[in-house]
Amino acid sequence: MERALVMGGSSGIGEAVARAFAERGDDVVITGRDETRLAEAVQRIGGKVTARRLDGASAEEVTAFFAEDASYDHLVLALSGGAGAGPFATLDLDEVRGGFEAKVWPHLRIVQAALPRLTGSVTFVTASSARAALPGTAGLAAINGALEAAVPPLATELAPLRINAVSPGVIDTPWWDALPAEQRAAMFAEHAAGLPVGRVGRPEDVAQAVLMAAANGFVTGQVIEVNGGLSLARG
Repeated sequence: MERALVMGGSSGIGEAVARAFAERGDDVVITGRDETRLAEAVQRIGGKVTARRLDGASAEEVTAFFAEDASYDHLVLALSGGAGAGPFATLDLDEVRGGFEAKVWPHLRIVQAALPRLTGSVTFVTASSARAALPGTAGLAAINGALEAAVPPLATELAPLRINAVSPGVIDTPWWDALPAEQRAAMFAEHAAGLPVGRVGRPEDVAQAVLMAAANGFVTGQVIEVNGGLSLARG
């Protein structure tokens, strides 16, 4: 049995990752900003799961958390930071800045603070927008691309700790709930039609890749794409 810390584990991909660790018998700690959502996630996940309220964007809270006498075999960072989408000509660059504040800096700060407590692996959850070249995603590409660019040098500098990223495409999670149901369904159908696998992703698809990255001791410095073939060149 190992111990996994899933930050951003109260819903969507983070919750699916926590469930994957729990189902193999690991001791799992999930964090998030909302105590009610965390408690509900613990009930849904089952197994050896505990929750801690923690704002990953707060330097003070992160420092205090990792000052505690606890160690972890695996750290998974599934913090959301979706601000920054839209046509570049009219893109609000302050929103892009906000995306960096919500995702890039917390990821780096957390890993730095967690180093004395980690023994195995770190996995970032990024996004395929970093490489997919889709119109309207330049801001998101900058945010997620910054994290992905850091993976190889961190893997060499922090070895034997293993550093990887899992980069999802369009995944059916609560992240999309801001869209009206009909609009969301139409968008998913259109996107699925253009993918070789013929469907959008599920949180469990991403969780399987995260678990592999954490469990496979011969994988480090990699960005693992889980996007249904979005990035494949097709003639």
